[in-house]
Parts: sequence; structure tokens; C-alpha cells
Amino acid sequence: MGTSAGDSMDVVESGRRAAERSDASAGSETRSATFRIWRGTATDGRFEAYTTGVSEGMVVLDAIHQIQAESAGDLAVRWNCKAGKCGSCSAEVNGRPRLMCMTRLNELDLSEPVTVEPMKAFPLVRDLVTDVSWNFEAKKRIAKFSPRAPDAADGTWRMQQSDVDRVQEFRKCIECFLCQDVCHVLRDHGKHDSFVGPRFLTYVAALEMHPLDTVNRTGELKEAHGIGYCNITKCCTKVCPESIAITDNAIIPLKERVVDEHYDPLTALVRLFRRKPQ
Repeated sequence: MGTSAGDSMDVVESGRRAAERSDASAGSETRSATFRIWRGTATDGRFEAYTTGVSEGMVVLDAIHQIQAESAGDLAVRWNCKAGKCGSCSAEVNGRPRLMCMTRLNELDLSEPVTVEPMKAFPLVRDLVTDVSWNFEAKKRIAKFSPRAPDAADGTWRMQQSDVDRVQEFRKCIECFLCQDVCHVLRDHGKHDSFVGPRFLTYVAALEMHPLDTVNRTGELKEAHGIGYCNITKCCTKVCPESIAITDNAIIPLKERVVDEHYDPLTALVRLFRRKPQ
């Protein structure tokens, strides 16, 4: 992927401005910290060490911007809001999938180099930027929301508040894809063709548990979405910046629905007796 001189200057200027904003909001006392940052592509890359001054209140993304401004103007990093809501600056900090904008330096041991590298579950574009487009394609494979007919003549529905509240948690997802990155099914085994990952199992849960939805997605979950691959290690829940209980509130209830629908012997017996005679 080529970079023009104009693009490179834009990156440098953007990093300089971001560093200035960080300086204005951070404390005045500084110390040196070293960052080992992945540079290059998956086939031709290496860690490079950069030392920069850091101060109280800074986050990892601040340090990355400062390094861009000082010594690595062509360092590629994706970011947008710097407020933990856009999900753009996902990376791995000291081996843990995290949002760089929400990882404060005072949480890290700065006596040792801080390692910053791209997510490993997706193809690397360059430096800290990965190609996460597979996630958008995976989402398209999920059966869409299909509500029942309105309950009233004015086109509205009647729902229990408890049913509405149940799915609100899932709507907090910012699609940072940290849960996808930490999931061993995608990260270590590369089952992208047969497993949609915890982010989209959560999305399915939001649809399946919606009080108006009429679609039965248990067949999709069992086959196309590969829910059986998940062995509920809860690693996805641990890295979620929105503290969504992905495993307990989304994946386990979906697994229970799949078991009830496709593996429960009593259900199978009832179906057998309900079959129409040939």
C-alpha cells in the first residue's frame, strides 16, 4: 500500500496536533518511557523501539501520536474519537487486546518497554492497522430483524419493559472487535469461514431475544454461525470495553436454545409423534 508525500505530511501534522492536545490535558511532570511498536506488514515487519516523554494522564494512543510527531511520521494507526466509543484504535498492548485510547499509562509498568502491536485475528495492512472488513461480511450472513405485525391499529406494539431491558446491554457494543481478536477460534484456529465470533453471537442474541422478532435462528447458529466452536472461556467478556456480559448473557442462552431445538431428546420425541402420516 503506497503512501504519497502529501499523505505522509498529513499524518505527521495530525500526530503533532494530537500530541499538543495531550500535553494540554496531561500533567506537567514527565518521564521517559520506551515503546516497542510493530512496524511493517505480516510478511516483512519487526518491532522497533521508541523512547518518548510521558506524563500523568496520558494514554497509549497519546504516546503513539507523540511518537508519530517526534520520530515516526509514517507510523500507521487507526483512530477516531479518542473517547472509547468508536472502536477504531483497537490493538494489543503488552499482549492484551485493548483500546489504546482507554489504556492509561499509569496502569502499565513503564520500567519495562510497552509492546504495542496489531490485532492478530485479522489480516495486517501495515504497522498497527488491520483489515477488519471480514466482520462486516459476517454480519451480512445473519438473518435480519423481522418483527411481528403491529399489536394496535396505529401501527404500534405492546411489550414488557423487562423484555426490552434484556436486549439493551447488547446495543452498547462499539464493534471494536477486541472480543473477536481474543477468541481462540478465530485467532489461533482461523475458523472465519465457519464461526462468526463473539461479537456477532451477541448481535444474534440481540435479535433472538428481541420481544418483536419472529425469526428462528437456531439452525443458523448450529450450522453456518458455528456456535458449537465456542467453549465459553469468557475471554471475550474480559476484554470488552463496554463490560457486556457476552458469555453469560448472550452466548450461553443461545447455546441453550440450540440444544433445546436440535439436541433435546424429549423435543425430538414430540416431533416424531407430531409428524403427519405418510
